[in-house]
Amino acid sequence: MKVELKKDIYWVGYTDWDIRDFHGYRTSRGSSYNAYMIKDEKIAVIDSVKALYAKHLLANIAMIAALDKVDYVVCNHAEPDHSGSLPVLMEACVNAELVCNAKCQKTLSMYYDTAKWKFKIVDEASQISLGSHTLTFMNTPMAHWPESMFTYIPEEKLLFSMDAFGQHYARSEHFDDEVPMDEVMQEAKTYYANIIMLYGKQVGKVLERAAGLDIEMIAPSHGIIWRKNLGTIIEAYKRWIVCKAEPKVLIFFDSMWKSTEKLADAIYEGARQDGVCVKKHDLKSTNITELADEVIDCAVMAVGSPTLNKGMMPKVAQALTYLKGLAPESKAAVAFGSYGWAKKGGAHAIMEYLTAMNCELLSEEPLQCQFVPTEEVLQEATELGEKLAKKALEIAHAK
Repeated sequence: MKVELKKDIYWVGYTDWDIRDFHGYRTSRGSSYNAYMIKDEKIAVIDSVKALYAKHLLANIAMIAALDKVDYVVCNHAEPDHSGSLPVLMEACVNAELVCNAKCQKTLSMYYDTAKWKFKIVDEASQISLGSHTLTFMNTPMAHWPESMFTYIPEEKLLFSMDAFGQHYARSEHFDDEVPMDEVMQEAKTYYANIIMLYGKQVGKVLERAAGLDIEMIAPSHGIIWRKNLGTIIEAYKRWIVCKAEPKVLIFFDSMWKSTEKLADAIYEGARQDGVCVKKHDLKSTNITELADEVIDCAVMAVGSPTLNKGMMPKVAQALTYLKGLAPESKAAVAFGSYGWAKKGGAHAIMEYLTAMNCELLSEEPLQCQFVPTEEVLQEATELGEKLAKKALEIAHAK
């Protein structure tokens, strides 16, 4: 079945229903590798797919035009989920030039044997006429790799946005108005949190520049194509770029013998104030992908662990290491936990991470109990939760 975005512009990618892990990111709804094709006086293919699915890409292209009739293959991004099938594609499209910027050429040459490829290096002044369609280009460094770029067709007001505005989301449908918006927006948020958040400043600059383009459709490299709800996804990106805080307290922890869990429960009860959303996650059952999604718009984090071998529990260390790499901005935080005989253990190790993450620490010392929390300590935890709720409201209303 041919999927047409606009007249003579097609989706020729692959829908991956089975993928559940994308270098640590849990893809519970699968994904897609979007490639596109413009059939005009000259024919262009925009991006490719993961190497495993090259035969599907070739078959989709061949439904529309003979492979030897392809004039250009545009590579917006050299990451292998989008470039992996290029060796097969370039061998099959014997008359095609590989269109990319200079940084992308260098990166592709590190991944693949490109000696026989005919490169056409473009920059932001370049234009490629296909006949009634023109390809123009915008470099988007570190959104999210150094060589990445957008391709734009002004006649159709169509932006091929690479990984920006994407989602890991497998559907038989291809457009935003054909799927439940709550699902696609949730997957877009999760994608941003886990893939793009670290590069928020760079993405913000790209959005400012792209605002000068007249855009009616956005075709990303993963997931659903945006044709009806562009304003919704663009406004969401503006919030996510700055990690715009909602009045939300996020509590996450691991526990050995329930002591740290009891502290988490008490903090939760204290934080349940009018106008405040409180989320509590036991890391035994919460994946770091979900956690990143929660962090992006929380105002305050409370992170807990008992002391294990003079440090924190492995799942807490994993979560904090992951979040530190994603670099969420403008978060206030506290640490809590339990210990046996080594007071300077898990909760203090958490404090070190929160400091390294540039969080606003709401206490110089973590809230702790020895072995089992007393009623007095549980009361302290409840009062701490109340303090966190107040801070969450203050931060959210200040934005």
